[in-house]
Amino acid sequence: MELIEITEKEREEYNKLVPHPLQSFEWGEFRGKTGVKVIRTGIKENNKLSQAFTVTIHKIPHTPFSIGYFPKGVFPNDRQIKTLQQIAQKNNCIFLQLEPNSIVTEKEKQKKELNTLGLTSSFHPLFTKFSFILDITPTEEDLLKNMHSKTRYNIRLAERKGVYVEEDNSEKGFQDYMKLTNETTTRQKFYAHTPTYHKKLWETLPKDTDTNHLTYHLFHARFKNEKNEIQTLTSWILFVFKDSLYYPYGASSSSHRELMASNLMAFEAIRFGKKLGLKQFDMWGALGLEPDPQDPWYGFHKFKQGYGATLTEFVGSYDLVTKPTLYTGYKVADKLRWAFLRLKK
Repeated sequence: MELIEITEKEREEYNKLVPHPLQSFEWGEFRGKTGVKVIRTGIKENNKLSQAFTVTIHKIPHTPFSIGYFPKGVFPNDRQIKTLQQIAQKNNCIFLQLEPNSIVTEKEKQKKELNTLGLTSSFHPLFTKFSFILDITPTEEDLLKNMHSKTRYNIRLAERKGVYVEEDNSEKGFQDYMKLTNETTTRQKFYAHTPTYHKKLWETLPKDTDTNHLTYHLFHARFKNEKNEIQTLTSWILFVFKDSLYYPYGASSSSHRELMASNLMAFEAIRFGKKLGLKQFDMWGALGLEPDPQDPWYGFHKFKQGYGATLTEFVGSYDLVTKPTLYTGYKVADKLRWAFLRLKK
């Protein structure tokens, strides 16, 4: 058994082992360009890669300390935890946050296993614990039948009103997306990644249809407005990795919301996934089993639910604490920081 650093020559073999876009080799390439330290590690047995994962290291400003992040990896084991502890110590991490891409099957048993590995429930999860995942292998007709009647109606309404969806990864397509992102974050009062982040993402990830690596696809719902101008109403970034389609980022205009462009966008995303022969569409985030109608994300939750997707629970977010005293202080500081940001927003 040999612990190795993953390089370009192991890219293909590495991608076969990891379960999610945020663990892909290509995502690591992108994160490295944003100034984050990227550590790709693998275990070789009998000259073959048997385990592999990526951790990113994030410096805490004005301190000598860091935080490690291990998103959407496989369910951890003892060997992996020992490797993560070594990474955390080497990089002076206060803690390392794990968010396994593991669906809840036996909740208490899985939680006990994670606790036994020395992990504690995270105080600040980055991923939602739930997501809507849609099986897109049935026929288009059957998929439509399984949707909520209002969702089917809105899809057809958008088509009748002249809304159309196209992939446009060009500079103009990217600028349309950023314009709508700025409008959306201002309107809904939430924080989003910076324009620089999105620009590097657009520049770095491949735009082809090879499912053996992570690919990026920028889709737009457009129509010809009353001034006879082509107007972009909704823009979505879609990821393709292995047999799955993902919807990580999206933005929309406040004008012509009556045209239901987002409903048609989601349906065309499903069609795109089917065209590539994919098996499922991970709609990337949802509220829980009993969502609060007063929650600001409730409308988005109901929108995704309308497509007949399965509400899927993951094991959640856990911290591997390496500096307990500093960890306690960091939790207090983080709570104060977010209270300030919410007040400021």
